[in-house]
Amino acid sequence: MPIYEVVVEVWLKDGIVDAEGNSVTEALRDMGYPVKDTRVGKVYRITMEAASKEEAEKLVEEMCRRLLVNPVKDKYLFRVEQR
Repeated sequence: MPIYEVVVEVWLKDGIVDAEGNSVTEALRDMGYPVKDTRVGKVYRITMEAASKEEAEKLVEEMCRRLLVNPVKDKYLFRVEQR
């Protein structure tokens, strides 16, 4: 069965206050960097087996809905590549 490398990025939706991102922005500004905004997110790297890329994408979508993403506050994107 083929092996796939998956990268899932999870970010707060636009309009949701990113307190951690705001803290990072302020810290970088205090250090003298001309930073306008910072958003902090999560990245999941998953190695999995699936019969096809389409099946892998379906499974990743399910993983996101069931565990990795809170649909009330998060948005996400993912990439699936065969190893």
